[in-house]
Amino acid sequence: MAKTQLNVRVDEGTARAARERALERGMSVNRYIEELVRQDTGEVGHTFVEAAADFMKQYENVFAEEFGADREGTREGRR
Repeated sequence: MAKTQLNVRVDEGTARAARERALERGMSVNRYIEELVRQDTGEVGHTFVEAAADFMKQYENVFAEEFGADREGTREGRR
């Protein structure tokens, strides 16, 4: 993926916090900011949902055997 430089001005407290959090996570400030923006725009959430859907599709039969129609009916009866 091509990179574009983006210059941002923040107060010293915000800059210090960004540096500290990046260091705690073992990443560059640049990478930390990239991840924050991705989270804010939902990219991480979408990736998680897609992975969860793939997992459920892959193990659908196992879940059906374990939690089949009998359990579904029981849950519906509790509502």
